[in-house]
Amino acid sequence: MVFFVLAMAFVVAQAQQMQSNISRGSSLTPTTTSSWLSRSGVYAFGFYKQGNGYALGIFLAGIPQPTIVWTAKRDDPSLSSNVTLDFTSDGFSLTPRQGQSFVIEYTSGSSASMLDSGNFVIYNARQGIVWQSFEHPTDTLLPGQCLFAGDEMFSAKSESDPSTGIFRLKMQADGNLVQYPVNTPDTRAYAYYASGTNGRGKNVTLNFGADGHLYLVNDTSSNIKNITDGGLPADQATIYLMRIDADGIFRFKSIVWESSKNKCDPKGICGLNSYCVSVDLDVECKCLPGFVSANLGNKTSGCRRIVADVCEYKNETFPNTMEELQSTIWEDSSYVDLPLSDREACKRACLEDCNCEAAIFNGTSCRKQRLPLRYGRKDVGTPNLELIKVAISTTTPDTEKRSKRKGRTDILIIGLLLTAFGSILVVISVVAFCKHNSWSLMKLLGCS
Repeated sequence: MVFFVLAMAFVVAQAQQMQSNISRGSSLTPTTTSSWLSRSGVYAFGFYKQGNGYALGIFLAGIPQPTIVWTAKRDDPSLSSNVTLDFTSDGFSLTPRQGQSFVIEYTSGSSASMLDSGNFVIYNARQGIVWQSFEHPTDTLLPGQCLFAGDEMFSAKSESDPSTGIFRLKMQADGNLVQYPVNTPDTRAYAYYASGTNGRGKNVTLNFGADGHLYLVNDTSSNIKNITDGGLPADQATIYLMRIDADGIFRFKSIVWESSKNKCDPKGICGLNSYCVSVDLDVECKCLPGFVSANLGNKTSGCRRIVADVCEYKNETFPNTMEELQSTIWEDSSYVDLPLSDREACKRACLEDCNCEAAIFNGTSCRKQRLPLRYGRKDVGTPNLELIKVAISTTTPDTEKRSKRKGRTDILIIGLLLTAFGSILVVISVVAFCKHNSWSLMKLLGCS
């Protein structure tokens, strides 16, 4: 978790309404009254520019580039400039309807407020809270906000795209705060950060203090772990926020502490059949030998084979070989584990098995694998040697087949032309012969 501090001089535009109470029947549009501000003008709830359209959420106001801290319906398409957000008794709805009719749905809503904490709340007629954004985090926590047992936060796709990305942070029921790739089980094999607090009490919550103190508390109110020490200035001139970024690192930005110093630790930062290499302060995704990028410029798209199926073309034209990839770690998805201590024997075992497309050799075992390979990263400390089955020919089988078919077609055409030309010559010869014999006979008859 890297710590991010936004030191802000809040210059609030006079055109915006600095109100804390929003009554039922109020509305917003992207081009006129686009947001409702908190009383101090620090936070705003409303429309903000997103790509070629607009999105709806909560952001830090009064700075040139609004910092988004919460987004409504983050996976819905961008909104057009002619929409209106209406505050009704049943929810906040869009007109004309785009995607789902309600962007925030509840019952008995009477008023709402954008609080100075960054929490957007909706009240009933008795001023009881019926909905609040703090209970529905997207990728960011603010001071005073908690992550309860069973709750999750998901990264954004990128800094410019707030839709759900490929990493998640979960406050597990067992008391452990863990980071995983999306669409994976909550098991140790898929975790790339854990607080190590499982079994330390029930209903553990992640708490974020106004002084930057990040800590875990159980149901007896016991502090079971300090993730950060806190003690930072708690004033409105400095804003603290905690975020799971698009690269999978859970940050507390500025950089005081982070869940991992290795940017390749987030499992899935590079796509299928590619592996992550740390380069200075960034990461580079490299393809396996015999593979090319599936989508240039998109690290998570992974890589594909140059020759589609190396097993299908196991012959003299397309012989297979085993390429070596040193010091890499992958998800162990092996289907056979052979007790082999010789790398050449491991290579032969894979080459002779049509189901084997790769193998992990570590000096004592040979683990056969099928594609795709995932969660690959460079690790100079591992003895693992990844062996990849690759077709030697750089010409694809389809191209070779088309070339052979074209050659046979050319030979057939030339043969037909030669046959036709020969037939024409025979006809001309016969005609000439007949005319010659006829003229000779006429000469003989004329002399008699």
